[in-house]
Amino acid sequence: MAKLVLVYSLVVLGLALTCNAATYMVGDNSGWDISTDLDTWAQSKTFVVGDLLSFQYSSSHSLEEVKKEDFDSCNTTNVARTFTNGNTTVPLTEPGTRYFVCGNQLHCLGGMKLQVNVEDNQANPPIGAPQAQPAGGTLTQPSSKSNNPASVIPTSAGSVYGGRDCIVMAFLGFVATMFWVVRV
Repeated sequence: MAKLVLVYSLVVLGLALTCNAATYMVGDNSGWDISTDLDTWAQSKTFVVGDLLSFQYSSSHSLEEVKKEDFDSCNTTNVARTFTNGNTTVPLTEPGTRYFVCGNQLHCLGGMKLQVNVEDNQANPPIGAPQAQPAGGTLTQPSSKSNNPASVIPTSAGSVYGGRDCIVMAFLGFVATMFWVVRV
């Protein structure tokens, strides 16, 4: 039983440590599209380990993760990963630079590519520090993205969790786990 308590405690602690993650809608309401200024969009963000990138795109596009040299030349023949479903979420799991391009080389050459610099998530704000809040709530999905679900998409500033709420959720999870362990 002590092992079970230890395992569940570690799970709850792990959840608490990931509560400062943010989900970024790439390109905001324009999405992953040739008309979006992706360089400017990315420069206004700070990406850290644990964040998620949400790519929304139509069937005329795809998403490919590539190496730097392929990013620079828009080489779409040597890709690490390819996504084509129109609704792709990419977790940022380690620090470093990630490179994404549209699988249509002409679109890539036209600027449809994204470089994301991922920082280590060591410097979490103190519990009393102000947390980022959604900028105007949520946006409805652009109608030009026909492959996307008709659901609500969070803005890039939204979906940020942290601080006191995260600690409360971790504590409640721990208490629920303890009740469950005692009953078993």
